[in-house]
Amino acid sequence: IDQSGLAMSDILLVFGTDTGNTEEVAEKIQEQFSESGQVVEIIDVTDCSADRISEAELCIFGIPTWDFGGIQADWDDFKEELEAAELGGKKVALYGLGDQFGYGDFFIDAVGWLHEIIQPMGADIKGYWPVEGYEFTESRALSPCKTYFYGLAVDDDQQFEQTDERVSSWVQQILAEFELEQAA
Repeated sequence: IDQSGLAMSDILLVFGTDTGNTEEVAEKIQEQFSESGQVVEIIDVTDCSADRISEAELCIFGIPTWDFGGIQADWDDFKEELEAAELGGKKVALYGLGDQFGYGDFFIDAVGWLHEIIQPMGADIKGYWPVEGYEFTESRALSPCKTYFYGLAVDDDQQFEQTDERVSSWVQQILAEFELEQAA
């Protein structure tokens, strides 16, 4: 157990990327967890398996949205494998990259796509993120009450200067959400 009282967990971060931006955010997330004494293993979705996801105590999935709500190709190819993973009761957090001005009708839609797959599988989804501070028209990743996204929304195209602070806040939120569960 580290000084924060959190036991070391097996945390797996799976990302898909075409430009490298989603991987860069993965590294920022890993760094933030590291500052709290937690080790995060980062793996490209093309190198992942249902077994590895099933083994991890905690999973973080990162996905960019392409153009008009398109799913990143490697994640799309991985869908069947993901559906074979054991996610019942597993803590999962999502983050996504999108462009809220260029594609405001489809902002981080891919996060919504992932949520639609893993929620019915019984995943215990954490890290919902407020919509304040974003300007978009519609998102598949939006909660029914429209006050939060199903995961962290990163816009490196339009709000690059806010990415580090958002990642930091989100990781602290996730740590708190997991810690609360451990204490209960």
